[in-house]
Amino acid sequence: MGKCIFCHLAPDAIIAANELAVAIFDKYPVNPGHTLVIPRRHYASYFEATEEEVMALHRLVTEVKKILDERYHPDGYNVGVNVGACAGQAIGHVHLHVIPRFNGDSPRPGGLRRVKKPVTPWLREDEE
Repeated sequence: MGKCIFCHLAPDAIIAANELAVAIFDKYPVNPGHTLVIPRRHYASYFEATEEEVMALHRLVTEVKKILDERYHPDGYNVGVNVGACAGQAIGHVHLHVIPRFNGDSPRPGGLRRVKKPVTPWLREDEE
C-alpha cells in the first residue's frame, strides 16, 4: 500500500474526529476553511465504505460545518467526494471535501453543474 498521507496524519493536524473518521484542513484549499473528512480505515472509493463508516463521515461533516460556521461565517457550502482519477481523485484514500462558499467568491458559481458541459443543457432560473 505504501505510505498513505491520510493514514499517517500528525495528531495536531486533526481539527475534529470520531471513532471512524478524522477531519483536517485541506493543504491546498479552494476557499478558507476547506476541510477534508477522512475515514480512519484505508480504502480508495466512497462506495467501499461500510454503513457505519458512511454514518460516521456524515456525523463528522456536520460537526465540521459547525466549526466552520463559527470561524468563517460562510454563505453556503459545497460538500462532495471524488471517486476515481477521471473524477479528480488525486489521493487513493477516500475523503470528503467540505468547502465553505462565500457570496462573490466565484464569478459564476454553480457547484457540480459547472464542472463540465452537461450532456443535456440545463439553465438555472436566473439564466433564462
